[in-house]
Amino acid sequence: MHTTTHQAPQAAAAGAPASGGLIDAPTRRAISDRLELLATQAQHRSAAYSAQTALLWSRISERLATGKLMRPGLVMLGYRAFGGRNEARAIDLGCAFELLHAALLIHDDVVDRDFVRRGEKTISALYRDHAIASGRNRADAEHAGNSVGIIAGDLLISEAIKLAARAAAGSDSEAGVQQAFFQAIEQAGAGELEDLLYSLAPAPATTSQVLRMEQMKTAAYSFQLPLQAGALLAGAHPGQAEAIGAVGCQLGVAYQIIDDVLGTFGDPARTGKPVESDLREFKSTILLALASEQPEFAKLLGGFREGTVDAGRIRQELAAQGAERFARQLAQQLCSRATGSAAFLDLPEEARTLLRECTGLILDRSS
Repeated sequence: MHTTTHQAPQAAAAGAPASGGLIDAPTRRAISDRLELLATQAQHRSAAYSAQTALLWSRISERLATGKLMRPGLVMLGYRAFGGRNEARAIDLGCAFELLHAALLIHDDVVDRDFVRRGEKTISALYRDHAIASGRNRADAEHAGNSVGIIAGDLLISEAIKLAARAAAGSDSEAGVQQAFFQAIEQAGAGELEDLLYSLAPAPATTSQVLRMEQMKTAAYSFQLPLQAGALLAGAHPGQAEAIGAVGCQLGVAYQIIDDVLGTFGDPARTGKPVESDLREFKSTILLALASEQPEFAKLLGGFREGTVDAGRIRQELAAQGAERFARQLAQQLCSRATGSAAFLDLPEEARTLLRECTGLILDRSS
């Protein structure tokens, strides 16, 4: 059986979730401590390869456990809902999803050519600035910074896979949990590819295409599969695990829709990203997909791509068309559908309660 020296709090003593999240305070501390230990161990191991790799891990570790820890929270939700008892094992699995999330964020910043995340410099920005200070021109410095970002993401994915395998090792559901984790990586990659290729097309993707892309890119690894893997680890029947995962999938798409809204209409001081980032990269967001159903907007967007219309004008037109309102309504519908589904009704009461709370966190978020 899998063992670990890390002792996690038991569900009965965990208490209520902390305000603004799905995780109670003791579990949040346990997850944060585990992530810190994992990063420290990776840093010490990598020192045998090179001092620069150890330094990179040090910089990675500074950015771990600084967010909402939503994915570990959803693993714990799925695990506790089906009576899981070895919470140290579940925390390892939750941390594996968090390491994967950290890797995908770094890679996403490279793809989007963003050098700011949550109001702070990204890993790529740190190495870009170092290259500039060493006398490189800006283009070469940005290339160097993004190259390090790719390496950092790869290192994190390697650690995530090893940790997920250890968490599931020896359990009755070992194969199912590992498959769910591998599926999270595969779907995130497929969604990221679709997102990139849509940005190269002459017109935005359709609403149905965007929703499908967001399901793969965000909903699968952030909601569906953490819930599903946590349930499987606890011993849930595969059908039950798929049911809670299906609910999570709809919530995850709603989460990404709100992310699209915040990416264009949010407060940069709270989101940590410029409001014109998605537009600058010609991202096919749900906002553009909805607005582009109107011929006049599609023509205006063509001018933006040609450089004759600025991003401010696009945002102004999106606001005038009520794109934000429609997007928020769609997110609300997805949340209502998720919590009103037959699959939802078959879930344990604790899971239903926490997933209802999750809808509020999704719809009311500002960052």
